[in-house]
Amino acid sequence: MVMRCDGGVMSLPEMRHRPLLTVLSGPAAGVAGALMGEKVSEGVFLETGGTSTDVSVIRRGRVQIRHTELGGKETYLSALDVRTIGIGGGSLIRVTGTAPRRSSLTDVGPRSAHIAGLPYACFTDPARLEGARLVTLRPLEGDPADYAVLESDAGRFALTVTCAANAAGLVPEGDYARADPATARTALEPLAEALGTDVEDAARQVLHRATDRVSQVVDTLVDDYGLDRDVCSLVGGGGGAATVTPYLGQRMGLDARIAAHSEVISPLGVALALVRESVERIIPAATHADVLAVRAEAEQAVLDQGADPSAVEVDVTVDPQRNLVTAVATGATELRTKDRSSVADEAATRAAVATSLDARPEELTEYAATDQYRVLGLVRRPGGPLGRFTRERTHVRVVDSEGVVRLHSSDAEVDTLVAGEAEGALKDLVAERTVYGDGGAVPPAVWLLLGPKLADLSGVMDSGHLLALAGTEIARRGPQEKVVVLMERRR
Repeated sequence: MVMRCDGGVMSLPEMRHRPLLTVLSGPAAGVAGALMGEKVSEGVFLETGGTSTDVSVIRRGRVQIRHTELGGKETYLSALDVRTIGIGGGSLIRVTGTAPRRSSLTDVGPRSAHIAGLPYACFTDPARLEGARLVTLRPLEGDPADYAVLESDAGRFALTVTCAANAAGLVPEGDYARADPATARTALEPLAEALGTDVEDAARQVLHRATDRVSQVVDTLVDDYGLDRDVCSLVGGGGGAATVTPYLGQRMGLDARIAAHSEVISPLGVALALVRESVERIIPAATHADVLAVRAEAEQAVLDQGADPSAVEVDVTVDPQRNLVTAVATGATELRTKDRSSVADEAATRAAVATSLDARPEELTEYAATDQYRVLGLVRRPGGPLGRFTRERTHVRVVDSEGVVRLHSSDAEVDTLVAGEAEGALKDLVAERTVYGDGGAVPPAVWLLLGPKLADLSGVMDSGHLLALAGTEIARRGPQEKVVVLMERRR
């Protein structure tokens, strides 16, 4: 299998047929590692290397895709939505001057120790830093000459974000970016003297300045994709993960963690990623048959590449304004299906949902269950001064057999049907819960739990298309098989 730019993998014959799909696949591999290895269902993934950080989004268990730009031109190539920022573990510190107590920190990066060709001060033998003084240099011709480095009789050494993170005690023992904290503090002493402060404050200043642009991008992505901040987490990957993610989490008040084996998150992502295929068709006034045909094409494409037929999921989005029908099919190979064999017990399942809802496990209600999924949640009334005038809402989480929260909703209605009667009942439920406004009829967002599948129909706004797609999914189940329907009112 070969990594694609949209977070999935494809077979070698398919890669030879469409090699362009490997463009920008490096960042996609890291996100796949977070999605499959770390079981992230709602969050922002930050892959930090020595020079830059790639920031991307996982929403409701799905990577976020957009048409990418190549050479400044927008293309029809669907790739992971990645925002790259010139901040990494090796980013250099910039100051106005080097005189004691008369300098100020102006920026961090975008140049790094790697570009300047200098070793990190925090990874250096402390004896080589004796008598070091703060000087500034120009890493490349044309750069400003305000990048601060240490100079001693043993040579020059880079003051980096990694030095600051280790001096602040934010890099855990055993991490790839871990340095001796004492050496890191020694390295930051000349900077602290120039800034007229102590080492800890100097380290915090560096980290705060380094994460300025990163926090802005994270805020933008959270808003653009409507992430639920109550359940959103920051997950760090890459060799420099611990130099950015922990401080950023503290700064933004978000749960933050470093992925296991973060320094090799990309190859892990390739190993764990699902077979994926995306089909887009421009179809004016698309009929139900047109939508179903696009869906079938995407499904067959992943089956042809070895996906297990029992667990292929196809998400369909219909954009009537652009006459665009998109179907994204994902499926695990037989090897990956066998590998996902861990089962969470009752306590672990309830604990995962309780953490997601900021509640106690005993407060949870089980609204539905299948062999592979459980739907747990609770009823809350919105807070604030107007809370008593608003209706109660059912907050639910769908958790799989591994104890991973796969879907969340803050305003859901849950129904359990049997496949033989589900199509008719679903039609009535959609009609009952459709709202009408200036823009016409707006059906609810719908998800179906059918066997091992979580069918996402939330991207379909036409009730006819929605019911046709649901019918295709339901028709494949036995007449007495349980079908759980989740509906969410659109805002």
